[in-house]
Amino acid sequence: MRVLIVDDEVRLAENIAAALRDNSGFAVDCAANGTDGLALLESGNYDLLLLDLMLPGVDGLSIVRTMRARRDATPVLVLTARDERDQVIGLLNAGADDYLTKPFDLGELLARSKALIRRGKGVSHPVVTIGRLRLNSEEQTVHGDDLLVDLSPTEYRILEYLMFRPRAIVSKKELLEHLYDYRWEHHSNVIEAHVSNLRKKLRTTGVLAAVDTIRGRGYRLTAPGEVC
Repeated sequence: MRVLIVDDEVRLAENIAAALRDNSGFAVDCAANGTDGLALLESGNYDLLLLDLMLPGVDGLSIVRTMRARRDATPVLVLTARDERDQVIGLLNAGADDYLTKPFDLGELLARSKALIRRGKGVSHPVVTIGRLRLNSEEQTVHGDDLLVDLSPTEYRILEYLMFRPRAIVSKKELLEHLYDYRWEHHSNVIEAHVSNLRKKLRTTGVLAAVDTIRGRGYRLTAPGEVC
């Protein structure tokens, strides 16, 4: 999953980014002002926006209004100082999804971030099941029946994204955009290699779920017997 942090407190943004990368394996981009944040939102493809309320350039409320006006449904978690809480009402009415008051606990931030991402994908529970394949996004584990599937961090992230969009066709470009931040040089053959390894591990464990290649379009996760 890919997250954008827009906050002019650079040290705080860096600490949040490190926590999201280290604890959840998210790809994270940062912007220190609203103008750059809007530009990244327009050019990127994010699963969550962590947004400061008071920003140089363009403020948080204007960013949310601009996003929703162009039908960008990316979940928004507002980060606000205690004396700004009354202004949060305007952001929630404009389309923000949740808020946290600074200073906040990083554990709570991670939990709320994951919940908003799941909600944005139409998934209400951290445990997702496809056929006999079960993924727990809180524990970051995958089981086929009761057998643990040993995946690399990237293989897990690919499978998690596909399981959050069951039976949907996901292009290589979309996977790249959600797995890596904007500084990484995108190469589709990297995705192909990881998907190939993922398939082998699923087959080895006897899991009745498959990552199908849809020629010229991308990948789709299905279980045997499902009608697509």
